Amino acid sequence: MNCVRRTRSAGRHSHKGGGGGFSLGRKLIRAAVGLVLLATFVPELFPTSAQQFGKSQYLAKANFLAAFPKFIDWPSEAFPSPQAPINLCVFGNFNFGTSLAEISRGITIRGRRLEVRWERDQQSLRTCHILFVSHSEEKRYAKILKAIEGASVLTVGETPDFLASGGAIDFLYEEDRLEFEVNIGAAADAHLRISSSMLALARHVVTSTDAAKNQASYPTRFSTSPPGGMRLSKSYPPESRVATTSMDVKP
Repeated sequence: MNCVRRTRSAGRHSHKGGGGGFSLGRKLIRAAVGLVLLATFVPELFPTSAQQFGKSQYLAKANFLAAFPKFIDWPSEAFPSPQAPINLCVFGNFNFGTSLAEISRGITIRGRRLEVRWERDQQSLRTCHILFVSHSEEKRYAKILKAIEGASVLTVGETPDFLASGGAIDFLYEEDRLEFEVNIGAAADAHLRISSSMLALARHVVTSTDAAKNQASYPTRFSTSPPGGMRLSKSYPPESRVATTSMDVKP
């Protein structure tokens, strides 16, 4: 019995003797587990490359949306007054963060300022002048486009089937560059005229009947032009940035 007691005691002493390393190992494991749980529940503290690419995508799209109005003619009846703003609306998931509002701040086009709105009700979409439809609404395209039928709303989407569904402009990526294509028939149905300079730079320009055929390719992008204005040019890497205050939009 004495031997047993001494053996157990020796075992306890041996644990104590190596307790520093054993305790440190447990602490490191707990810390690692804590970081994994934190990254799982608070992912914005640990941005992945995919998250960073998503942010740069929407920064690029925000630049497009802020510049589009310079190249679009709306009928006068689309505005309640000569000073009424150009309503730039987003319907669906709002993935722009603050970038769209920041880029649009201070922009005036033909005496009208840009006003960014996040719409949640289809009934209010007819008061928009540009309507960006998030990919989250892909299954509802028919209902959304029906809700604004006859209104002077330039619709912009970001999925491959948006033009074929009746949308006017669609964003797409070609070799990691953000580009756009135009359904000129959908724009005409909304009583809108798109500048020929913008059409010349669209990757595809199609009619409503051949929107899915994707003919005539012209790569395009928006980039900054000195001294900080915006112009149309031939390609647009998603990480590019433009000035966000007092910016004049230039063709």
